[in-house]
Amino acid sequence: MVHRIDRMAIALPQPNNPSPNDAAAVQELLGGKFGEMSTLMNYTYQSFNFRGRKRLRPFYDLIASIAGEEYGHIEVVSYAINLLLTGTTKRGKDPVPAPLANGTDARNTYHFIASGQSALPVDSMGMPWTGANVFSSGNLKLDLLHNFFLECGARANKMRVYEMVDDPTARTMIGYLLVRGGVHVVAYARALEKLTGVEVTKLVPIPDLSNDAFPEAVKFQNEKLHLKMFTFSQNDFAQASQIWNGNHPEDGQPLEFIQGSPEGVAPPDLDEEPQLNAPGADDFDPQMFMDVAKKMGVKM
Repeated sequence: MVHRIDRMAIALPQPNNPSPNDAAAVQELLGGKFGEMSTLMNYTYQSFNFRGRKRLRPFYDLIASIAGEEYGHIEVVSYAINLLLTGTTKRGKDPVPAPLANGTDARNTYHFIASGQSALPVDSMGMPWTGANVFSSGNLKLDLLHNFFLECGARANKMRVYEMVDDPTARTMIGYLLVRGGVHVVAYARALEKLTGVEVTKLVPIPDLSNDAFPEAVKFQNEKLHLKMFTFSQNDFAQASQIWNGNHPEDGQPLEFIQGSPEGVAPPDLDEEPQLNAPGADDFDPQMFMDVAKKMGVKM
């Protein structure tokens, strides 16, 4: 089971300007082959399918903990896309003046036709994410090696999208993912070392460019987020600490294992887009629920 909290991993700044084409580029980090949809579903299915869990519990706990974090990564990328798309068309209920005309100049028109001007499980070219991106071989060594490769590929794509977009919304999100994705790279490298004896951490970082080159990533590193492994569970997956310990291979600082989740922040409240009928439901009267809640003694 998953315990969901109505909090987001980090606060995202408002965009300097709406940019549907920046949003299209960022979609690669959500629904691309190396995007957050892939990392979530790879680790989720590997945790579901894990055999020999009692004997190999630390490895199961590590994969399950990282799977829990990836759900939040999908959320933060989606909100970055949504914020970049907010304000790109003319708000109003009259369809005659073509309020969505700006959508024809956008590289990914799905954002205006197939959704409420919001994120979709597609890549930067609008191709839907597919379960064919899930690798769950059943062999622990092979799965861990794949996960290490997947995180390094994801890191490369984040760096490239960073260089494509200069908006603070996108760059803050990417800086955060570079740091937290780096945790996962090191975690899988250390898991392979525990399993095989091969010093995989000597390979990092892949690509070679340090996170120090990205100011937004440095901010999160100064908060020690590159050192922290969370279980994303209040009581379970504690044996992942048998893998996540010692010092970070890049800066030598001690790694920190945390039972639970980061505190997070309230997610953005996205504006309505009446020209897209999003969300619609114009007849809804919130006062009705407030009156009912008052009678029930529920605070709103």
